[in-house]
Amino acid sequence: MRNVFSFLKPYKLQAVLAFLLMLVELSVELLLPLFLGLMIDQGVMNQDINNIVMWGSIMIGLAFISLIAGVLNSFFSSHVSFAFGYDIRQKLFEKIQGFSFANLNQYPTSGLVTRFTNDIRQIQNTVFMALRIMAKSPLTVVGGVIMAFVVNARLAVVFLVTVPLLILFLLWVLKIASKLFTKVQGKVDDVNRVMQENLAGMRLIKAFTRRDYEETRFTEANAGLADTTRKTFRFVESSTPVLLFVMNMSIIFIIWFGNTQSIAGQANVGEVVTMVNYALRVAMAISMFSFIIMALSRTKASAYRIDEVLSLEVDLLDNLEADQEMAVTDGKVLYKNVSFHYPGTDKPTLKDITFTVNGGEKLAVIGATGSGKTSMFQLMPRLYDVNNGEIFVDDQPITSYSFEQIRGSIGYVPQSPLLFSGTITDNIAWGKKDAMTEEIIQAAKDAQIHETIMELPNQYETRVGQKGVNLSGGQKQRISIARALIRKPKILMLDDSTSALDLATESRLLDALEKYNCTILIITQKVSTASSANRILLLNEGEILNIGTHDELLKTSQLYKTIVESQFGKEYEHVK
Repeated sequence: MRNVFSFLKPYKLQAVLAFLLMLVELSVELLLPLFLGLMIDQGVMNQDINNIVMWGSIMIGLAFISLIAGVLNSFFSSHVSFAFGYDIRQKLFEKIQGFSFANLNQYPTSGLVTRFTNDIRQIQNTVFMALRIMAKSPLTVVGGVIMAFVVNARLAVVFLVTVPLLILFLLWVLKIASKLFTKVQGKVDDVNRVMQENLAGMRLIKAFTRRDYEETRFTEANAGLADTTRKTFRFVESSTPVLLFVMNMSIIFIIWFGNTQSIAGQANVGEVVTMVNYALRVAMAISMFSFIIMALSRTKASAYRIDEVLSLEVDLLDNLEADQEMAVTDGKVLYKNVSFHYPGTDKPTLKDITFTVNGGEKLAVIGATGSGKTSMFQLMPRLYDVNNGEIFVDDQPITSYSFEQIRGSIGYVPQSPLLFSGTITDNIAWGKKDAMTEEIIQAAKDAQIHETIMELPNQYETRVGQKGVNLSGGQKQRISIARALIRKPKILMLDDSTSALDLATESRLLDALEKYNCTILIITQKVSTASSANRILLLNEGEILNIGTHDELLKTSQLYKTIVESQFGKEYEHVK
């Protein structure tokens, strides 16, 4: 929690001003009952109009001062809370941007979204309320008790019994409520996850007519949230009647005992009225404690969840001492005895992988599903780090480059293309800062998507729906390829990125890539695509079975022969 609330430091002055203004309001509230009692004793009881006017005027003046202080307090409190929330949101986003894939896998997307929205909003609101009214409530209790002893110590003794008991009771409620609200936020994550999956997979749900099943799944998640929230709020709210009962009994005792003291001549009527006023104010302040407990409990749970992310150690560290003059110029790639397994498992995904691709060459990677092809690609831009062995680019270990240097030299097209909300121009230009219109069009032409774009109603300014829902699979793949090509990368990595293209379009694409001065690594299941490469790497269960040209593998690899035959029949000898 300290990590989260450290973001308040830049706004210390505004927070102090808000707190001081709140103290002005509090002082007025504590003085008004005292002056009311004096007005009764000195003015009403003695029928002295001058005293009534004097004390009345003082009370009106103090009320106006309290009004001004309250307005200014609200201004500073809102400034601190909103700026504080903005800074946390920025830092949280920056932190997640620095996560490796292993870090991201520790949290579901829905859980991170909840932290950005519900959790930060909860903390932000609590900071505002703390500066506005939360701190006032306990101070009102303390100040009210002190002023009660100043007015009449005998009547105030009742506070020494009730207030400590209530504080201990509230601390117990706070401890239990914190745990309960942590569970509530977890249930919010569950609801968000189901909602996110349903919105993303709506077409699939309709195609498989699984609406009833998904409704049941959502109902279970929603019911879990409702049930947990209901139990939590019932527990917290049940504290309010207890607090009010004890304080009301205290007020009854003050009225009864005050009347007895007044009859005996040991207390003035004004003192009794003042004591009742202080008791009412203390009761109202304590009645706010259930709200404060609820807010603090939720804030504690939310702060813990945010701090959990902010404190998470990133397992991939950038090389901040990299030579800034060093750059990838040739694109030569060397995997040397590389082994890798995903975090949280000991099962090897890649085993002792060694191969070299010279600058400007094209390497095709073929292998069955789960053979480690994508994992091998993800090691190059350091989305994961190797467990054993080393990867070299231009004869330099990739760890000797900064993230910006190594990743900036790579054009990576993932297996599942992802487009962002915006125009087609935005999505292609996303691959390069300050991309010119001519560069965008040329990249689209080389990716074989230009003609398709020109047929759209708004051409390059056509809006792309979330994740490209209004485009076909082939169109999304080609826009993703254009996004990679606009970078003019030294290393182009295509992870089965032409699977949705017909052979003619793919052939034109591969021809267009020839003019790019880059090393190409392409994962494919198509022999026609692989055969156009300088060499083909055959991967199986994380190990290299063979590597060579198309003709060499036809002679040396039975598995490759089988793959070719499955696609072209017995005429595979003629496939070039």
